[in-house]
Amino acid sequence: MQQKTYVLKASEIERRWYVVDAAGKTLGRLSSDVAYVLRGKHKPTFSPHMDTGDYVIIVNADKIEVTGKRADQKKYYSHSMYPGGLKERSYREVLRTHPRRILERAIRGMLPRNVLGDDVYRKLKVYAGPTHPHEAQKPRNLEEAFQPATRHAVGAEVS
Repeated sequence: MQQKTYVLKASEIERRWYVVDAAGKTLGRLSSDVAYVLRGKHKPTFSPHMDTGDYVIIVNADKIEVTGKRADQKKYYSHSMYPGGLKERSYREVLRTHPRRILERAIRGMLPRNVLGDDVYRKLKVYAGPTHPHEAQKPRNLEEAFQPATRHAVGAEVS
């Protein structure tokens, strides 16, 4: 018996909305989890050449935390492409002025650098405060995306 590979069609993709509260969460761990869901790797229908991911809403981006001395030592750089146009900003300064950019930049760096990555990135919605305008989409908690498909949790004893 010859097995056949199933190829997902764009019309068969089901997209869900997830919301996560960033208050008290670590920047890198939250960013990697969100990038995983945005990309669609948590689904059994994942296909690396298609955008099969879900929408993610992040609230309380201004309450994100970093570990160690990163709050004092982390720098963000940008360049205007003119001579002497390098700008350097500290983590604390960016958190004070534009708290959304910290999470957006961290997650963007974990996505592919091509047209597919651009499409995936558009499904990310980040808000500095506790409210968001996407209640009509009935977002679920982000932890639901990581629930195992079987009734046996990872690491649980099987009887």
